[in-house]
Amino acid sequence: MSKNTVQDGLVVSMDYRLTVDGEVLDSSDDEGPLQFLAGYDNIVPGLEREMIGMKIGEKKEVVVKPEEGYGEFDEEAFMDVPRTEFPEDLKLEEGMELHLTNEDDQPQAAYVTSFDDQTVQLDFNHPLAGAELHFNVTVVALREPTKEELDHGHVHEEGHHH
Repeated sequence: MSKNTVQDGLVVSMDYRLTVDGEVLDSSDDEGPLQFLAGYDNIVPGLEREMIGMKIGEKKEVVVKPEEGYGEFDEEAFMDVPRTEFPEDLKLEEGMELHLTNEDDQPQAAYVTSFDDQTVQLDFNHPLAGAELHFNVTVVALREPTKEELDHGHVHEEGHHH
């Protein structure tokens, strides 16, 4: 098995830039290359699939459709919640992200779309739901994962918490 190309079970370091509607939303310029363990759903599926087989130093432009990125925008994913469900000292702002727990105790992010004294409307769509994602990626390095990384299914980076 060649270790020179991106494949499931290897840790991939990549430089990337994410553009949506012509606006750069995210890039590795600030923090350096992103590391992910291939084959473990650590990055959006459409991007991961396109990267399999890339060599170190290879660049690629990948367009990811919503269904292979952050999902379609769901008109039903809005919920009105009584203001009393939230801590009184929580200063609500439109667009702010809240971390909630759903009925299965899974963490879930929601965004405040509007609120008044009685009710808070939450949007459970990912901010990039429905968006076509344009990635420019370069494979910087490949390595074998540590046993711990394999056990956990994701990379352990010093000082980085995603």
